[in-house]
Amino acid sequence: MTAYLIRRVLATIPTMGIVAVFVFLLLHVTPGDPAAIIAGDNATPQNIAAIRERLGLDDPLWQQFLRWIFQLAQGDLGVSMFSNVPVSTLIMQRLEPTLSLALLSITLAVVLAIAAGVLAAWKAGRTLDRVVMGFAVFGFSVPVFVVGYLMIYLFAIELRWLPVQGYRPIAEGFWPWLRHLIMPATALGLAYVALIARITRASMLEVLAEDYVRTARAKGVATPPLLLKHALKNAAVPIVTVIGIGVALLISGVVITETVFNIPGIGRLTVDAINKRDYPIIQGVILVFSLVYVLVNLIVDVVYTLVDPRIRY
Repeated sequence: MTAYLIRRVLATIPTMGIVAVFVFLLLHVTPGDPAAIIAGDNATPQNIAAIRERLGLDDPLWQQFLRWIFQLAQGDLGVSMFSNVPVSTLIMQRLEPTLSLALLSITLAVVLAIAAGVLAAWKAGRTLDRVVMGFAVFGFSVPVFVVGYLMIYLFAIELRWLPVQGYRPIAEGFWPWLRHLIMPATALGLAYVALIARITRASMLEVLAEDYVRTARAKGVATPPLLLKHALKNAAVPIVTVIGIGVALLISGVVITETVFNIPGIGRLTVDAINKRDYPIIQGVILVFSLVYVLVNLIVDVVYTLVDPRIRY
């Protein structure tokens, strides 16, 4: 197991290298000139040329890439073209809102989805099953921003139960923190719930049809331990897999959700950087998100051995 973990950690290096190449090329071949944005609408060509020279944008593409890679090797994500603040500092300043939103969304989604999927499999073909699957189809079909605006209209504008937008640090109190995150986390986690619930139901139906489950039921094993101890544990591998895959949905959804609910997190930072063509911020954020996704996949592989001891690497 230790040797496998070492190999997987080492494998992240070429993976992140490939990601870095694609991110760099994608940003530099797309239209748009950050120097023109910095200079403003009334800038002269001479002003724009001076800014491009100062930022190093006039250098050949390969020189810009090597300079950026050298900075990354030293743990330096670069400096924002507009604020002249290090990208790592900007990311750390926005980390708490994004991390809070992501963790709360994952927690709500996993708890609700697994419970719904298990109940749907237990009552397969009945009303409860149809309700859960109908909800799953709805959750997976409706975009995050639509759900967000609907929740804002209902719970913030009409009922006035929750704040429309914004974020409160947890240092200001648990309830203000939670109150500002209930709607964003629910909107973001809805598609996640739908995905996990469907996979949980399918895996549970397959396991519930096994002979050992029917034998346990015939011996008089109560329904809760039958579902949780005997069935869910053996259906856990595909569920864990889809939870890991769903992190990609979560990462993309964070950007939209933070924009809708005006949360000052990494998602908003990314949107602002894209609008300004701030290359260092965009590159740094994408690399951080890519690294998180790679690490989540590594954690999923480790969890496999915990839920199913027959799996060995």
